[in-house]
Amino acid sequence: MAILSDKWITKMAQGHRMIEPFEAKQVRESNGNKIVSYGVSSYGYDVRCAPEFKVFTNINSAIVDPKNFTPESFVDVRSDVCIIPPNSFALARTIEYFRIPRNVLVVCLGKSTYARCGIIVNVTPLEPEWEGQVTLEFSNTTPLPARIYANEGVAQMLFLQGDEPCTVSYQDRRGKYQGQVGVTLPET
Repeated sequence: MAILSDKWITKMAQGHRMIEPFEAKQVRESNGNKIVSYGVSSYGYDVRCAPEFKVFTNINSAIVDPKNFTPESFVDVRSDVCIIPPNSFALARTIEYFRIPRNVLVVCLGKSTYARCGIIVNVTPLEPEWEGQVTLEFSNTTPLPARIYANEGVAQMLFLQGDEPCTVSYQDRRGKYQGQVGVTLPET
């Protein structure tokens, strides 16, 4: 496996619609204001968070069960800023839509700006031939409320190319999250 460079990411995004919308350089400023950067980096792509959040709440005293998940465990928030309660989490989605090639696996890591504030980003790997908007999970590990900014960088995607294409891709096995758009809750 090899980590793929900014040149490869740009070529695939522009020629094969791998990332849409795509930003071919690091954006660090918007309307004269400093922002958490997004776009192509040396060996990855920094994704943005859309202004669509599901913030975890225990208002209904629900049990979190991945086999019997209830959407009542979340409060929907549409805003350029999301406040995550202490020791809680929120779901969001990328602005970008991904189409992963058959010989590529993508892993996601949180950006250091958020990690240094105790905010952890968790995303499962984007498997070969998966496509969709990525559902992001933000965990606030602190005893204080935490702020997430929409339309700014929140995580970095690293692209790993296998020596050969996989035998069975996500699309081949008809994965349940194929083509997801919006914040997608757990499915069984």
